Amino acid sequence: MTILARSLYAYRFFEIVNRVCLIQSVSCLSDSTTTTGKDLTNTSNESLRSCDFEIFGTVQRVYFRQHTQEQATKLNLVGWVKNTKMNTVQGHMEGYKTNIDQMKIWLQTKGSPKSKIIKAEFTNEKPITKLTENIFDIKR
Repeated sequence: MTILARSLYAYRFFEIVNRVCLIQSVSCLSDSTTTTGKDLTNTSNESLRSCDFEIFGTVQRVYFRQHTQEQATKLNLVGWVKNTKMNTVQGHMEGYKTNIDQMKIWLQTKGSPKSKIIKAEFTNEKPITKLTENIFDIKR
C-alpha cells in the first residue's frame, strides 16, 4: 500500500470515528429531551447558560453563518445565527459555560476563513435550567 493510500485510509477511518462519536453524543442529547427542550444531565456541576451575540466586520458573504454553525455543533451548543440588514451577524447560543466561553473566543478571533471581525458583542448572558433549542440553526 502506498503512503498516499495509507494516509487516505487513516483519514477516512478518523472521519468515520468522529461521525460515530457525534452521532452518539447527539443521540445522548436527544434521549434527555423533555417537552420544553433538552434537559442535560450535569455530572460536572457546570451550569447551563444562554447568550446573545452580534458580530461586526466583514461577516456576510464569507460563509460566517455556516462556520459558526459548524463550530457551535462541535462545542455541543444549540441556538441560531442569522444575517442582519446592518451587515452584521446576530445569534443566540445555549450550552455549558465552558463551551459558551470557547465559542465567544472563536467568534471574537476566528470566524470563517475570509471574515474580518472588527467587534463582537455578547449580551443577555444568563444561567438557564434547560435548553430551549434542539440544534444550532441558520435562520434566513
